[in-house]
Amino acid sequence: MGVFTSSATMLLSAVGGLFLFAVLLRFLLQIAKADFYNPVSQAVIKVTDPVVKILRPIVPGYKGLDFSTLLLALILEIVLIVVLIILHGFQMPGIGSIITWAVVGVISFIINIYYWAIIASIVMSFVMMFSGTMSPHPALRLIWQLTEPVMAPVRKVIPPMGGMDFSPIVIFIAIQLIRNILYQSFNITGSIALVIIGI
Repeated sequence: MGVFTSSATMLLSAVGGLFLFAVLLRFLLQIAKADFYNPVSQAVIKVTDPVVKILRPIVPGYKGLDFSTLLLALILEIVLIVVLIILHGFQMPGIGSIITWAVVGVISFIINIYYWAIIASIVMSFVMMFSGTMSPHPALRLIWQLTEPVMAPVRKVIPPMGGMDFSPIVIFIAIQLIRNILYQSFNITGSIALVIIGI
């Protein structure tokens, strides 16, 4: 792979990954019923709205969930996969394989968002505790709102003991299991992973 191709691949993966992150974050914040007026929420909406508005008439929302956002994420993943395959010089697979890889990529990206959001909430909680401040940053409030729908059901089964919340550990184990099942079920090898954003 030449320098130009390598640079183009890296740039596409970075820019495409960031936009895909914003699109999926928008959908997940809707699921979590997070604060719409949070500055971070507003930034995500502003970045993704121009493209989401194009798809919204085709795919209507349901019960407060904008499924056009999810469709956009899938289309974006498909486009990125096709372009990355061309840049890497790989043989183009069938459309069925590309769509399957796109679905795996979107699911994997969602898993990664929750993984890093939970880590961020743990780290920032410790920072707040030792700094003495009780006024969380808007980004941290949004992270808490994002992760709570995932953490709360686990917390009901395994309540905090001795002041320790064990729900993140359970979720991290579940995330690893889901990843293994995804990659093994769809035979996601190293070369395939190169063209799937989110893995």
